[in-house]
Amino acid sequence: MKTKYFILAAFLSVVITLEGCKKALEEKPYTAFTTEYLRTPEGLQAAMTSVYAGMRYDFGPIGAVLLANMGTDEWTFGDQGNSGQTLELGTYQIPPTNGAILTPWNRNYSNINLCNFIVDNAPKVTMDNAARNVIVAEARYLRAHYYLLLVEQFGAVPLDLGSGDLVFTDVAYYGFNRLPFTDILKKNYQAMVNDLTFASQNLPVTRPTNAFKLSQAAALHLLSRVYLYRGYSDVKEATDFNNAYKTAMELINNKAKYGTDLLPDYSQVHKQGNDYNKEVLYSVERLALNNSNNETTSPGTEFDGKVNLANNLFNANYQNAITVGGVSLIDDRPLQYGRPLRQLAPTPYVFNKVFAEKTNDSRYDATFRVLWRVATLRTGADLETFKTKLAGVGFALGDTAIYLAPTDARAAQLKAAGKKYKVLGPSEFWSNQNKTNQLYPNLKKYDDSVRNNFQDVSGRPFIVAKLSDVYLMAAEAALQDGHPADAVPLINALRERAAFRSGLSATELASRKVAMDITLAQINLDFILDERTRELCGESIRWADLAVRKKLVERVKANNPDGATNIKDYHNLRPIPQSQINSVVDPTGDPNRNKYQNPGYY
Repeated sequence: MKTKYFILAAFLSVVITLEGCKKALEEKPYTAFTTEYLRTPEGLQAAMTSVYAGMRYDFGPIGAVLLANMGTDEWTFGDQGNSGQTLELGTYQIPPTNGAILTPWNRNYSNINLCNFIVDNAPKVTMDNAARNVIVAEARYLRAHYYLLLVEQFGAVPLDLGSGDLVFTDVAYYGFNRLPFTDILKKNYQAMVNDLTFASQNLPVTRPTNAFKLSQAAALHLLSRVYLYRGYSDVKEATDFNNAYKTAMELINNKAKYGTDLLPDYSQVHKQGNDYNKEVLYSVERLALNNSNNETTSPGTEFDGKVNLANNLFNANYQNAITVGGVSLIDDRPLQYGRPLRQLAPTPYVFNKVFAEKTNDSRYDATFRVLWRVATLRTGADLETFKTKLAGVGFALGDTAIYLAPTDARAAQLKAAGKKYKVLGPSEFWSNQNKTNQLYPNLKKYDDSVRNNFQDVSGRPFIVAKLSDVYLMAAEAALQDGHPADAVPLINALRERAAFRSGLSATELASRKVAMDITLAQINLDFILDERTRELCGESIRWADLAVRKKLVERVKANNPDGATNIKDYHNLRPIPQSQINSVVDPTGDPNRNKYQNPGYY
């Protein structure tokens, strides 16, 4: 790295449309984008498309998924994640050369700079005023989002990329405008508030039915989060929690206006084929079976770039886990189960504590795969031979092959009944302290069975913002703003929704809803954090949730033995990448570059 920020004069070599799953790919190739071209209506829209596409670096690739989830109370490293960047993040031995921290650092600044260009130049482009306002609002939302992804990981980051705060630059810059930290962090948060306030007033009120173009609902969601996060920061303002509450309640109280709502069945929110449902406010777009549009050149081998690898990263080692009479019941990698990369595994906190209630609360079963059925990729004569072998040992396609029981008592009961399929209780699930079985509850929110190859990455959109999160933030803001009673109905709305399971009678459902309701006495920050796991587990927000609230160290020490030994308070921030520190040319000539590094990493 030779320049301070990755700022590009040629922003993207190919422009793609990111409109909806039924839209055909449209390409307009350019060898380079010049600023002259970008100052046209077509160029401005091309720049906007590029900024949307840049979010793919932050949601889906392995580095981004690890950075957002690994080493929390929810997630530790699986048996194939015991080296390199995964191990470093999971054990809090994180050097400034860690590969995952480069994901936002190397990618977000060029997109922020392009947003700066759009905001600065849109008023000078001859075009319809309404269209111009939408493009500017999109750019300001995305600029704020890119900045938040940096701030929540690294703390104060530069607004001045070489030409002034939030001003476009097209020349290499070797300074590092992040001092003094507190002053810059204050400016970071105020810039995000300003951008998202504008976006919440100027984006379309609702998003399109089958696309993830930004809307006012998405902006209100992110604005509430920014207020909430600032309320926990060193630059907090007295009104932050109240503003977070009011912003969230604006969306909750006017769901019809903004075209959003909670689905009655939690299991449908992440269901493949239902990606554009009303509860999802914003997702990073990808299109099924369209590798060119998804900017994925090698979908079976690519781990970085803009791929969505989430469908493979959380998978347990189901392959060849059960053999009966010499016949492997799942002897390859069926599309519905994904590639067992075993990078992220849930901690016992998840399946034993936070999801202890597995009957009245449907969210554990909707979040995790605990049952694998006999399956194969075989076809033709090979398939018929396999069926014959299965029949010879008393199995058929679709029969239960592996079952992870909710309790050890239930597992013992099934084993005593002579079940031939593999049964494990929670005490037998894999962990780094119990490596006998490489099986554990398998996050299934990112399942993708519509792929060209069993090794492939996903073509599904990656959910970034949901209405349920708005309820949770409103509840938390009410607690921190001193009126916790207002949190109770918000939490209960989600918990009563979680009581629903298909097939329940009205009487059964009513009884379960009552069992799920909580009271004012139960409301505190730890309860809300537990509820966030139940609602949002694995959704690339947990590390920031804990670090920003200064709960990371406490909860990792209590719930994640792999991270507990080394974690310290300074780990609430990541190190600034060493390549960045090495490149800085201090304007005063001070040779001490470490003054730009976060404490604890030098």
